[in-house]
Amino acid sequence: MATANELSSGVPSELARRHKSTTTTVWSLLIAVVLLCVLAFVSQKFLTQRNNPSLHMAVLITILTFGLGAIAFRRTKFATMRLQDIGALQGASGLLISLQRTTLQVALIGTAIALIGFSATLYFGDPWYTYRAGVVSVAVLLYCYPVRAAWETVLKRFASSPDAASPPENTR
Repeated sequence: MATANELSSGVPSELARRHKSTTTTVWSLLIAVVLLCVLAFVSQKFLTQRNNPSLHMAVLITILTFGLGAIAFRRTKFATMRLQDIGALQGASGLLISLQRTTLQVALIGTAIALIGFSATLYFGDPWYTYRAGVVSVAVLLYCYPVRAAWETVLKRFASSPDAASPPENTR
């Protein structure tokens, strides 16, 4: 549990700062994905159609794998046992760092999905690759969107006192 000492030592301000920067980044990446879809739509008449069934299937499987992998990655990183360990060893600050890093990593995976789809659009000349990848990417970005109430709940539930984070001294 978060102690009064931790709360008075700047954890709420660190929470606000980290949450704001993470939210801004996720929104920016979401806008970038939408802009990629718009760019694919606008550049549609300049693209040359190509056909490669095996590469087509590889692109679709890659997009699906990245999407499902992002979900599995987030669930693994936010597992209860892992958060308990981080809270016990590093306290509230460690939890906030972990929440922020994991959210940004999943958001970058979502953006990579959109870039794969846009690259396929440029190669195949079909904007539907970007649209499909854009839908998966937006779903991943919305899935990883940082909800402040959830972050506060994680802090209240898993953050331990700073004294518990320091190992006992060896008295020989």
